[in-house]
Amino acid sequence: MALIAKGNIFAAAAVAMLGLTAGSAHAAQCGNDSSGFAAWLEGYKVEAKARGIDTSPLAGVQYDTGVIRIDRNQKGAFKGTLDQFMARRAPASYVKKAKSLWKANAGLFAKIEQQYGVQPEVLLAIWGMETGFGANSGNKSVFQPLATLAYDCRRSAYFTNELDAALEIAQKGYISASQMKGAGFGELGQTQFLPSKYLQYAVDFDGDGHRDLIHSRGDVLASTANFLKGHGWKAGGGYGPGEANYHVWNEWNRATIYQQALSTFARQIAN
Repeated sequence: MALIAKGNIFAAAAVAMLGLTAGSAHAAQCGNDSSGFAAWLEGYKVEAKARGIDTSPLAGVQYDTGVIRIDRNQKGAFKGTLDQFMARRAPASYVKKAKSLWKANAGLFAKIEQQYGVQPEVLLAIWGMETGFGANSGNKSVFQPLATLAYDCRRSAYFTNELDAALEIAQKGYISASQMKGAGFGELGQTQFLPSKYLQYAVDFDGDGHRDLIHSRGDVLASTANFLKGHGWKAGGGYGPGEANYHVWNEWNRATIYQQALSTFARQIAN
């Protein structure tokens, strides 16, 4: 799973400082183990329903020990040297695959770059490192991990907002609840958007009336480009250290080694 350290997760610290957020009503009920989860969940459902949110996708949701274990051990995923990290997340076979995908989808990448100003190799680097170009998007419902993280005291307010967003996506029919699956940290699709980021940046690039980050290659890549543009990506700008767009990697993932890897991977694809 690649987006464990994504900036829109680590930005939670700022969100958690706000006294009156979507999750503030639950702050006193949060917990650090499974003992209070059932009571918290029932309380959340009551409060969410009062705000007009359909909570039916939460039926059967239980405390997810796996997501808590991952959350507590995030730094381990980023240990080692850049070369070691690249060997795991962007091996030579991925560079070859990326070049092939670029050639096969040249028209799509050109249209996206024209509209959003993001180079094809940048999108390919993210797509490859996040899910192996969609091969490893995950098949675990987002609702259980999001509910668990919303209950967990460490970032309760932040993930309560993400849980609200996930339920909104399902309720408005953007994606059916049964299709809202990811790698197990509450993220969606082939480049692993958190639900709030889906609501902000997902686009219907293929024109079929749906913002489908799970099945539509055009929607996946254009939405990723829209995210980068929305965080300050400058068309035609470089993305290596010290160049115009390098700081935008930080909005995608806060881990320095991840930023270095994305920059290096993109350059390898372009060469």
